[in-house]
Amino acid sequence: MSVRDVSYQECNSCEVIFASPDVLAGIDAGKGIVEYNEIYWKEELYAARGRSWGTSLARVAEVFLYARLPISKFLDIGSGPGYLLDSLQYQLPSSQVFYANELFPPADEYCTTNQNYLRGPLSSFDISFDAGCCIEVIEHLTPSMVKQLFTDLAQKSRPNSIYIFNTGLSHYIKNEDIGYLDPYKRGHIMGWSIKGLQTVVDSIGFQILPIPGKSWAFIAEYRPDHEFREDQIDARIWYAFPENVNTLKDKKTGDLMYILGLDTVRAYS
Repeated sequence: MSVRDVSYQECNSCEVIFASPDVLAGIDAGKGIVEYNEIYWKEELYAARGRSWGTSLARVAEVFLYARLPISKFLDIGSGPGYLLDSLQYQLPSSQVFYANELFPPADEYCTTNQNYLRGPLSSFDISFDAGCCIEVIEHLTPSMVKQLFTDLAQKSRPNSIYIFNTGLSHYIKNEDIGYLDPYKRGHIMGWSIKGLQTVVDSIGFQILPIPGKSWAFIAEYRPDHEFREDQIDARIWYAFPENVNTLKDKKTGDLMYILGLDTVRAYS
C-alpha cells in the first residue's frame, strides 16, 4: 500500500505494517519526514489536550487496576507538553505519584508547569517507576527507536512494572482505520502488532499482552513473576491492589477515576 509517495509494507510473519526500509533508515539517520518543530506542536496541542482530559485518563485508570504491584511512581512516556499531568493533578489531587517525560518538548510557553515534568532522555533521570502510559507515540518510531525506548524503560523498572501503550495496532489499521497511516501530517510510520512487539522487546525482559476488545492498545510488563501473567488481563481488575484502588478513589474528588477504570475495561471485554 502507498500513502502519498511513502510505500508501506506488511511483514508476512508478524503482521507489522511499516514504511519502506529506506524511509526508516533515513529516520534512524536523523532525516525525519516530519519536523517536530513549533509548527507541528501548535497543531498537536489541541489533540494532546483533548486526549489528556479524556481517553488518556481512562488508560491511566485501567493500568492501576491491572498492576500486580503497588504503584508509587507512574510515568507518562513521550508526554508532549505534559497536559496529562495537569488533568491527573485535577482528578487525583491527593496523589503525588505522577511524572511525565518528553525527549523533544515544545517551547516552555506550551508546556505544563508541573514540577514532575521531565525534559530530556529518560536515562538521565535517577528515578524508577512501577507503571506508566505511552499515548500515541510508538507509531512515530522506527523499530530501533522502539527497542531503545524499552531498553531505557527496563533500566527504570522493577519486576512486574506495567505500562499501557495506546497506538493503532496493525489489526486496527487494516480493519478499522487505514487512514491511521499518515507519514507527513501526523508522522505515523508504523503499525505494530503484539507478535512484532514481543519479538523486538523479548530479550529486554518485557512481556507484551493484548487487551480484549482494544485493537489500539496493549500492555507491557517487565519481568512478570506473578500468578496472573498468563490470564486474560481484564480479569485482574477484580483483584487490584488496595493501594492502587485507593489512589483512584481520591479522598478529595471521590471515586470517579476508579469507576472509569472499571468501566473502560468492562465496556470492551
